[in-house]
Amino acid sequence: MSSSKLASFAPYTPPPDHPEYQRERANLTNSYSQAASYQSGAVPTSDTSYSNIPTGVEGEASQTQWETTHGFRVDALAAFSYLLGPVSALLLLITETRNDYVRFHAYQSALVTSPMLLLRMLASLMGFSRFGTSLTVAIIVLQTYLAVRAYLDASRNILSTFLVPYVGPLAQTWVDAE
Repeated sequence: MSSSKLASFAPYTPPPDHPEYQRERANLTNSYSQAASYQSGAVPTSDTSYSNIPTGVEGEASQTQWETTHGFRVDALAAFSYLLGPVSALLLLITETRNDYVRFHAYQSALVTSPMLLLRMLASLMGFSRFGTSLTVAIIVLQTYLAVRAYLDASRNILSTFLVPYVGPLAQTWVDAE
């Protein structure tokens, strides 16, 4: 098979998932002296797997606890859920549909920071500036602690969840109910 067939400007070429294209690509890949990997620039085909993730009946990798909708790392998304408080939590709750660990931290972030922010706004409107300032510091410290804790728990490959009293169990039941 010539290399011009792979990058042809002809009116029709079979799509990459077409069996004929895959057979031709597999023959080209097998002709190399060593097995080509994704890291070396080769395009993996459906009949070869370069990971230790078990494949299902249809050739697709089965879902794992580390898989996310966005393709980002679980630890980064869990920490991001605390970054902007209810805004990032709501964004992740809407878009992240696969990973329960990320969804749990998004629920917990929304349930912890929303009441605190409302209380902060109420204190600001009523003129309690010192209370509002101390509440702002408490929000920032709590969000930072929870983000670091979520990141470290996921990066250490344990995926344990730190439950904030009263709010954590509620978030866990919401995730379990989905």
